[in-house]
Amino acid sequence: MVVFEPVNPAEEFDKSKERKFKGPGGTAGGLGMFVFGLAMFIAGVYLIMNQVQVTSGYWTWWGTNTFGLSLLPLIIGIGWLFFNGKSIVGWVLAGGGAVVIFVGVLVNLEIYFRQTSLYNLIIMLVLFAGGLGLMARALREH
Repeated sequence: MVVFEPVNPAEEFDKSKERKFKGPGGTAGGLGMFVFGLAMFIAGVYLIMNQVQVTSGYWTWWGTNTFGLSLLPLIIGIGWLFFNGKSIVGWVLAGGGAVVIFVGVLVNLEIYFRQTSLYNLIIMLVLFAGGLGLMARALREH
């Protein structure tokens, strides 16, 4: 047997108040400050990354000119997979060879910060740090 209890309209109203959007981090307000801080942070990160120059050096992971040697496991693994697509050895060789090549490329990257004026650097860092500060302030309980 199902018993229906009468619903109090005041209780329903209180439940709807609980569902109301309270802002970033569950705090009251601060959405505008959070969005402005996010925009500052994104602008700062963009400007900083725009000043970074990435170049590649010679492949000298296990000695000079060893890139061709790092291709061997990948090529053997791919050949093995063409012979038997379910072969665990083929997947390990192909996957391991791909990882070795990817890591080798990352290891040989050279990253430089391009020359800029002190004024531009200060603007970039203020946007970056100020944006982080405003976002953290918007998330703080008032």
